[in-house]
Amino acid sequence: MASQETINNVNIGIDEANRAKIAEGLSRLLADTYTLYLKTHNFHWNVTGPMFQTLHLMFETQYTELALAVDLVAERIRALGYPAPGTYSEYAKLSSIPETPGVPKAKEMIRLLVEGQEAVVRTARSIFPVVDEVNDEPTADLLTQRMQVHEKTAWMLRSLLEE
Repeated sequence: MASQETINNVNIGIDEANRAKIAEGLSRLLADTYTLYLKTHNFHWNVTGPMFQTLHLMFETQYTELALAVDLVAERIRALGYPAPGTYSEYAKLSSIPETPGVPKAKEMIRLLVEGQEAVVRTARSIFPVVDEVNDEPTADLLTQRMQVHEKTAWMLRSLLEE
């Protein structure tokens, strides 16, 4: 049986300092993604008005995708050898997406979700310099996929705000 030292020693061609930087960035991405998940799910439950059916279903599709995404991000953090944050208090400290008090009107929900989607893209993009520097292709692939999803979702939501 391998010793604990061997099990915990991550040797994937990225030194510990850079793995730590990447894991820190991914922890912020995880917090943003989870916070956006909660916001989107909340809006799914509480949306009203003439666009109810459309938004209710759209928000469900979005929060379902976000629920799957948090697992991918957390598992990448673990693969780098670090614990993934998993509490509300950690997410509140790490996330760039503010909570929304009360229940906004449907159009405001859409606007807030556009902001949240774009915030996740900015967080993902901010991690790229260190990822590129150390040739961390698995993280680069994850970030690229997440950015594509969030940019497309922001565009779709934004189109609902046009008059």
